[in-house]
Amino acid sequence: MGYRGKRKPAACNIVRARLLNIRARYLITVSHMNEEERWNHIVSLDEELLKGGVILSEWCSFIVRESDLAFAHGANLASILTAVSGIETYLRSEYSEKERSSLFELIDGAPIANDLRTDLHKLRKYRNKWVHVNDPWDDQKLLDDPEESEKELEKMALLAARALRRTIYDNQWV
Repeated sequence: MGYRGKRKPAACNIVRARLLNIRARYLITVSHMNEEERWNHIVSLDEELLKGGVILSEWCSFIVRESDLAFAHGANLASILTAVSGIETYLRSEYSEKERSSLFELIDGAPIANDLRTDLHKLRKYRNKWVHVNDPWDDQKLLDDPEESEKELEKMALLAARALRRTIYDNQWV
């Protein structure tokens, strides 16, 4: 069996050491919010933004639940990715005019507030940075300062939680 990766097998020990270093640093990194505070944040968003009722597809409801679970448990990247997925699912179910629209087209075509549109594009671009990694070996920033990446992820997870709710609660009935 041949080696198919970009790095030689001899580099595996270095990679393994790097992963252990990242894990050790990650365990030290602590969110400024604990699990209970994160659940309370979700509840406060619901209380602030939901004034009537909404009808969501079961797909959208399932994805929103997954995003909430990821957020509450501090899985910031998972929270962001699932929040954007929930946003896309909702926009597709409510406003899609053609069978296959990109997220960019869905955001631009939706009758939503401009500040929400700006936030959704910001999240879309941030999500793309993590989902479509151009050079997976360009990881020095993550290795040198994982705490900074975690802070950025937490900040974006908070934005994603709010933007998700603003999106799915945008078309309420009272």
